[in-house]
Order: sequence, then structure tokens, then C-alpha cells
Amino acid sequence: MPDTSSPDTKKPDTPKPEANALWGGRFAGGPAAIMQEINASIGFDRRMWRQDVAGSRAHAAMLAAKGIISEADLADISRGLDQVAAEIEAGSFVFDIAQEDIHMAVEARLIALVGDAGRRLHTARSRNDQVALDVRLWVRDAIDQLDAQMVELMRTLVEQAERNNDLPMPGFTHLQIGQPVTFGHHMLAYVEMLARDRSRFADCRARLNECPLGAAALAGTSFPIDRHMTAQALGFARPMANSLDAVSDRDYALEFLSAASTCAIHLSRLAEEIVIWMSAPWRFIRLTDAFTTGSSIMPQKRNPDAAELVRAKTGRITGAFVSLTMVMKGLPLTYGKDMQEDKEPLFDAADSLALCLAATAGMVRDMVPEPANLRRWAGAGFATATDLADWLVRTLNLPFRTAHHVTGRLVAMAEAKGTDLEGLTLAEMQSVESRITREVFGVLSVENSVASRSCYGGTAPANVAAQAASWRQRLAS
Repeated sequence: MPDTSSPDTKKPDTPKPEANALWGGRFAGGPAAIMQEINASIGFDRRMWRQDVAGSRAHAAMLAAKGIISEADLADISRGLDQVAAEIEAGSFVFDIAQEDIHMAVEARLIALVGDAGRRLHTARSRNDQVALDVRLWVRDAIDQLDAQMVELMRTLVEQAERNNDLPMPGFTHLQIGQPVTFGHHMLAYVEMLARDRSRFADCRARLNECPLGAAALAGTSFPIDRHMTAQALGFARPMANSLDAVSDRDYALEFLSAASTCAIHLSRLAEEIVIWMSAPWRFIRLTDAFTTGSSIMPQKRNPDAAELVRAKTGRITGAFVSLTMVMKGLPLTYGKDMQEDKEPLFDAADSLALCLAATAGMVRDMVPEPANLRRWAGAGFATATDLADWLVRTLNLPFRTAHHVTGRLVAMAEAKGTDLEGLTLAEMQSVESRITREVFGVLSVENSVASRSCYGGTAPANVAAQAASWRQRLAS
């Protein structure tokens, strides 16, 4: 996620006796230590420094273009911002809690470097529209990075589908064996889920791509600024149309967290299946030491800890969504300090989802199916019973409900005999339905079952191969 490595925030032992130089003209003294602690966000919002510097560059260029500041001031500001960015990138920048947030930290250092030109940078803007801009830019960058990770995970799933398009495995409903499917078909189900996740993030990105800069504190500004210029410079589609909405809107953050929660839920479902698939008696797949751990007391154990942690982090990500929902509930227009609480859940959720996507891609790439176990269980639990019922409908022209009843009686007979449906004799089958012929045994094998599911979206190997090829082409483009 968009981030930076930098020194720990400096926390003075006692509050500074003077007011903050950037906003304290109204105040004679400094804040109490506890006020300073609860008010400051520099400990976490400093990771938005790239977005803050980018916004300041665009704002300064616009001010100069409109004659609000001089070209000499613009040159000094640009030079100073270059040095600020270099210091933060190098890790030599000192973040001081007295500066409260990334905006004031950057501005204070800029003023120290270039003097009055730095003091002119804040003309026609407020920290309200500045933070609204920075968070939008940060979320936009986060979406782009997460999208690249989702594409990578989809590719790994497609590769598994291509390798295993005809490998039978049990398909479950209620976690009970229902019908045979193919391993490749199962992998492609998650590709479809991730495609919807990408779509949700893309929708969020499109809606957030309006620029709040220039709304100032809440009412706009009397300076002759060009908001379309700054919006274009920062890659936005347009400036936001209402200054009140511009500084108070956090819908995009809620949308981002909602999309992240849905994506995390999808990853948790795959993670849960990996846990089940690795356990006895299934043993459907193997993971190497790269994505498993051992036991401190049981030397035979191979624990799917990566999958379990992906499963668990879903709670953390959805919790962030609930947290910000509660922060925003009932807030009057426009900006309230409550909104400072948007960043930590937003950052944590984005970091957690990025880690989960990386871990899941790694597990899928590392995963080796166990064909013998998958085939064995694919036919267990009378998994081809539906194929028998369908044959009775197609061949004997029985109504489906009648065929369902006949099949149920044959399943009960096989269960009592301790065999599967293929283990029944023709005579035993004919004792339930006299018109059954030997042809019925042709539909009772697992391989024939999966091959017959050739309707669009079905599990037939030919379908899976075609869908995997289609996805490979789409992801490449």
C-alpha cells in the first residue's frame, strides 16, 4: 500500500509552551499534553506524504499560473518540496508530534527551507480540502495496487485450472458431497469472484475521481483559482461541484472498505477450503514448507497457518468498515475532527487485504492437488445419483420427480448393500424400475458425470479449458 518508511514520530516530554506557529495566532499558549496526544495524527497520516507533496505541487503551479503567487515563489516552493520529499524518502525527515499532521509537517519544513515562499503555499486552501485531497489520492493509489494483486491471484488460479481442467473432485453443498466437478472448475469460481471484486473497486475509483482541492475550509475561496487546472494536474476527471460536500465526503472510503470486506470474504472462503482440503481424511492438496508451519510438540503436523490467518484477517477488514461507518454516522456538514479517525482503519484494512492477496496467491501457486484422493472422493456419497435421475428422464421419459424417487430407492438399496450405484446389478436396478437397461452404467462413472455437464458454465473439462483460456487472454489485456 502507499506508504513510507521514516523515523519514529518525535514526542516531546512536555508540550511546547508556545502556540503552533502555523495555526496558533488565536491562542496564547500551547495545548495540554493529552490534547496534543489525542489531536495529533502525524503518527499514522505521514504515510500520505507523497500525496501531500503532489497536491502542494499542483496547488502551487496553479497559484503561479493565476498570478496569485510569483514565478520566483513557485520556483522556491518546487525546490523546497523536492528537498522535503528527498528527506522523507531517505528517512532523515524528523516528524514532530507538535506539527499534528503530515500537512503541517511538510509545510513547516518547507518554510524552514525557503522562507516566505513556503508561507504563501497555503493561500486559497485549507487543511480541510488538503486532507480530503490526500486521502482520495491515497485510496486511488491503493486501489491501483490492490487491482494489480487481484490480477496476479486470478492468473495463478487460471494456471491451476489449466493444469487440472479434467481432474475430478467432489462438489459440495452443505459441506456434503453433492456431484462431481473438476478441480479446474473450482479454481475458476474464485476467478469470477475476484473479477467482481475488481469491478467494485473500479466503480469506487471512478466515483472518487473528483478533486476537492479549492473547496478550502468549506465555502470555497475568494481568490481567482482554477480548480479544473489542479484537478487535471492530479489526474482527476473533474473538480467536485459543491464545496461543502468536497470537504465532508468520505463515501469513497466507505465504498473502498466495503469492497475490501467483500474481497476479504472471498479470500476467507478459499482459505477455509484450503484448511479443509489439507486435513485428514480428505488430503485433497499439499502445501510445502513455504506456506505451512509445524507443531512445537507434534512432529508429524503440517499446519495451514497462512490460510488460517487469511481467514482471520477478514474480521479485521470488515471491522474497519464498521468502524468508519460509525464515525460518519450522524456527522453534520462539513468537516469535524471525527474524520481524523478515517485513516487508521482505512490504512489497516488496505494493508491487511494486500497481505491476504499476496499470501493467497502464494498458496495457490504452491498448491499441489492429490489426484487419487480427489478422484476417490469425487464418486463417494452416491455423487452420480443426479446423473442416474437425468438418464431416467432422458431415456425412459420419466417425469423428473418420478425419476428422483426411483433414484432415491436405488441409493437406499446400494447403501444397504454397502456399495455404490455402479455396484448394483442390472437385475437389482430393474427390481425398482423394470425399463432400466445396461446403458445406465455408462452415466454412473465420475468421468462421464463431469464430461456430461457441458452447458454454459458447467464443469465439463472442455468448458473449463475454454474458460481458462478466455480468462488468460482477458487478464493479459
